[in-house]
Amino acid sequence: MVFGMLKDIKEGESRVICTPVEIASIVAAGHTVKVQKDAGLGAGFANAAYEKAGAILVDTAEEIWTTCEFIAKVKEIEPSEFHYLREGLMIYCCVHPAGHPEEVQAILDSKCIAITAEDSHRYGSPNCEAAGKQGALFGLESMLTINGGKGKFVGGFAGAPGMNVLILGGGIVGQGALSVLHALGANCTVMDINIGVLKTLGERYHNQINTMFCTKETITSVLDQMDMVINCVKWPKQRKDFLIDKEMLKLMEPGSVLVDISNDDPGAIESSHETHHDNPRYVVNGVVHYCVSNIPGAVAHSTSVALAAETLPMLLNILNNGLEEACVRDGFIRRSLTAYKGYLTHEETSCIQGRPWIQPEKILGIADRQLDPAPPATTSRSTNFIEL
Repeated sequence: MVFGMLKDIKEGESRVICTPVEIASIVAAGHTVKVQKDAGLGAGFANAAYEKAGAILVDTAEEIWTTCEFIAKVKEIEPSEFHYLREGLMIYCCVHPAGHPEEVQAILDSKCIAITAEDSHRYGSPNCEAAGKQGALFGLESMLTINGGKGKFVGGFAGAPGMNVLILGGGIVGQGALSVLHALGANCTVMDINIGVLKTLGERYHNQINTMFCTKETITSVLDQMDMVINCVKWPKQRKDFLIDKEMLKLMEPGSVLVDISNDDPGAIESSHETHHDNPRYVVNGVVHYCVSNIPGAVAHSTSVALAAETLPMLLNILNNGLEEACVRDGFIRRSLTAYKGYLTHEETSCIQGRPWIQPEKILGIADRQLDPAPPATTSRSTNFIEL
């Protein structure tokens, strides 16, 4: 198979889906690999390193799009790339389909095969860990007086107490943020709707953190005590309410900080909207908001190495065995299939956008096989089925 790696064009994005090490593995498996020139420079991977790994370096994205059978990159398919989509082409990237109806429509119209990377990670995406840890550091940067924050130091000084931080969500992202902030001396409170998660975190940190069940009411009860809030909750897109609305921000002192790592649209934070690394902050009701949508892109080398290592087995499964067999062997690839030759195969997108869908195992003709199990990617459910 001819595999192509694109240079990402999203603003502030320098990550790559494969480092030269993974390219060498794909070439060793007998596949032809084309890499767009300069795709890895921003993450610290030189063109020469990809050539040494066995890749064919090409000058333009157009050549990748038009000559490769299977294409991969990190972030979404941008509108400027829609016209490259074609029937039979397979693409792997962070499609985020439920929140991008125009992208989904372009995928369906083209009859390409799209796999959404964010749903494909069996052990959670390395980007989630990176987003939590680096997001916490950006929150501390936003707290600096020179950036509009109220100027509190995370762990305090002699005679000056440290910061009080509220982390919403105790998953991979929240745990990443907690690990950094606790180590630096912040007074941390974690909220989640899973008591088991709260119990585990409390024991892990020897009861040196506070844990609370997450509701709008419990957030309101402590918000006036918090210097920083970090949102790590993946908010169901069909919900129209918020965990924190704009009025609640008035409970916080001016110069407090809100970091929305999840950055869903719509999301759990009413005042949140996407920002970029070149202009990351804005203020609502006195609270400094940091809402960059691709935080891991700021540590592009480390996140590329981690992401590529986890992604390689999935790519090789598809390249070596074909999509159908890969979806039999790996339920996480199967659940992340977004569209197949004009048919929507992503349940959350069907639920949120009201589009009819068909289960991947049905459209691929593998429903009668012994399939590797995988849990649903989200809690969204849709019975708006396409019947063939």
